[in-house]
Amino acid sequence: MNTTSRQSGQGPAHTVGPAQTQSRNSHKRHTLALTLTFLGTLVVLGTYVAVLLTQPANLGTDLGHTTLWVILGYLAGGILLAAGTLPLIPRSIIALIPVAIAANIVIGHVIGNVTPIPLYLDSIGTVMIGVLAGPAAGAFTGIISNLIWGVTLSPSVIAFSSGAAFIGAAAGWAARLGAFRTPWFAVLTGAIAGIPAGALGAPVAAYVFGGGLGAGTGGVVAILQAAGLEMLNATLAQSLFSDIIDKALIFALAYVVVRTLPRRILNRYPFTDHSLSRRSRAPVGVD
Repeated sequence: MNTTSRQSGQGPAHTVGPAQTQSRNSHKRHTLALTLTFLGTLVVLGTYVAVLLTQPANLGTDLGHTTLWVILGYLAGGILLAAGTLPLIPRSIIALIPVAIAANIVIGHVIGNVTPIPLYLDSIGTVMIGVLAGPAAGAFTGIISNLIWGVTLSPSVIAFSSGAAFIGAAAGWAARLGAFRTPWFAVLTGAIAGIPAGALGAPVAAYVFGGGLGAGTGGVVAILQAAGLEMLNATLAQSLFSDIIDKALIFALAYVVVRTLPRRILNRYPFTDHSLSRRSRAPVGVD
């Protein structure tokens, strides 16, 4: 019997095992990731609101000081999102992000500037990253994609980074809810996601750029204005129409891609389990 412990009124020292230490460290990492993601979201929203309040007329014409602070705002938000989420996802996703960004820029630039189609299709890569890795990784991809696109080809795209971030996050949220398990669920959630996406983009297009920017979307805004709608109402109607169809098509395409990828590829991205049926979740080789 330990008389010293009895006399002092203290019991044996409590030791913390390796499992408890690991659990505490994991909880701290998770809390830090959520904090950084939340701060990144606030910075992105703050930059969006600042663009609407200041309505910088030269935002889409050059890369001067006005465009610079918008870039820095969205970049800071993107970095915070990345710091909160990228350490928690497979490294293979990081390698895919440049491919996703290239797909966004090439397809979006061609559709928006060459064809008369009143769609965008500039978030295909963003949505796929959201489906494969989750909301924050999708939001990060959307922001960085628009920043690179804006610096290299069209500065005006930078102003729409908040909408790009939302679509990436929405794809991740939809995947978590199992939206990509059936084609109709994917189309429906894409159409629903297009409503806030259009609402986010319309005020920027109207107040900063005076209407639709693309060949097809600008034509629709002009027609609606000729029919008697004011600039904001015409741009909002065009944005909602285009975004609902656009995001429904992109979410449907994401469903097709997830269904056609080999199981050994999907195994690299654990988040895709949300998009697979129970039967398809069975390990490779299990009948």
